[in-house]
Amino acid sequence: MTPLLLSQAAEASISAGDTAWVLVSTALVLVMVPGLAFFYGGLVRGKSALNTMLMSIGALAVITVQWVLVGYSLAFGEGTRWIGDFSFFGLMGVGAEGGPYASGIPHVLFAAFQGMFAGIAVALFSGAVVERMRFTAYLLFGVLWSTFVYDPLAHWVWGEGGWLRELGALDFAGGTVVHISAGVTALVLARQLGPRRDFGRMATVPHNVPFTLLGAGLLWFGWFGFNAGSALGASGVAANALLTTHAGAAAGIVGWLVCEIWRSGRATAVGAATGAVVGLVAITPAAGFVTPLGALAIGALSAPLSFLALHARAKSQLDDTLDVFACHGVAGISGALLTGVFATTTVNPDGANGALYGNVGLLWVQAVAVVATMLFAAAASVAILAIVRAIMPARVPVSAEVVGIDLSEHGEEAYHGSDLSDLTGKRVSLGEPVLLPARDLALEPSGALGR
Repeated sequence: MTPLLLSQAAEASISAGDTAWVLVSTALVLVMVPGLAFFYGGLVRGKSALNTMLMSIGALAVITVQWVLVGYSLAFGEGTRWIGDFSFFGLMGVGAEGGPYASGIPHVLFAAFQGMFAGIAVALFSGAVVERMRFTAYLLFGVLWSTFVYDPLAHWVWGEGGWLRELGALDFAGGTVVHISAGVTALVLARQLGPRRDFGRMATVPHNVPFTLLGAGLLWFGWFGFNAGSALGASGVAANALLTTHAGAAAGIVGWLVCEIWRSGRATAVGAATGAVVGLVAITPAAGFVTPLGALAIGALSAPLSFLALHARAKSQLDDTLDVFACHGVAGISGALLTGVFATTTVNPDGANGALYGNVGLLWVQAVAVVATMLFAAAASVAILAIVRAIMPARVPVSAEVVGIDLSEHGEEAYHGSDLSDLTGKRVSLGEPVLLPARDLALEPSGALGR
């Protein structure tokens, strides 16, 4: 057969319907990045809003470059049980024909869809270090992390020959690969960088709750592409994943608000937004494997666990600024484990039955995947941060925290003329010296504040 006929045969195997759905899903996942920017940006103080939002946008940009060059190849190249090879370097050989992971859509579309996941994974853990990590250090950490943590994990779980895939672990859309890894990394970064200067001294309340609600809505909308798109086609599994995603988010809100009302007698808008995200995270690994009733159970059970984790963290000395570990790490862990309970082959024959359907072994496999992901992400994150610190300071100085990281890192303000004040109540700017009490200068006697 001539090359032209081969090309025509390959294109004939592509499904127009499946391709259209995954194209739309890729765009929906992209919407999650500005959604996360608004969600996080509304939760911080006004003087940190731009930097917080730019961390999400910047992550997508640098990781897209990394993904095209080496990321996709390391995640989905053949390679070994642990990591892919360089056969797809620069997306060479990744074209309009069907690929090894989805023959019904163009290979290049599969690569684009998966690249969105890689970008948002890095954006997620920015919430743990906002208001104190240098922007350039965060981007460098993100590129190294994606290369040495995310890409291997994606290969373990989704790549041909990946050891967790061969073990039988189920992760429909990234519960372990995206959320547990990002949540654990957030915990490591918050611990290693230390708390913000104002942590535990004054209330650091959200500056714009409507932003946070808008962000939660955009995330919910985009999550339909994140989960239902992971069916890689317009199918019954995709339809089920869309409904279970919606049900999980709704149950997450209900579960969170019940916890708030039980604890304080009042439901909050921030709580509703947080509960939605927790429900979405928890259903992510299970979306294509469980029934709508199973999704309700997963969302409802995961919300109290994340709620308790958040309030336990608030009583500790750990400054995970936006509680990334509680919302993404804990919800990702509970969702992955509950997949081992509620999964059923009546929904997806390519999955497996969970403990509720007589297969307790799947729960054990899911636990192995969770522990392996946590240990690997934690150890690698410590090592990568050490490398970044050897190259450049990882943390802004105390004076920059006082002025606001928007001005110190970017020379911009979200709100011109906003009342940015130091401890004396006077407005300060980058051109003025900031006199700090001795206790502020002694936060880290080793001088690590600049690192």
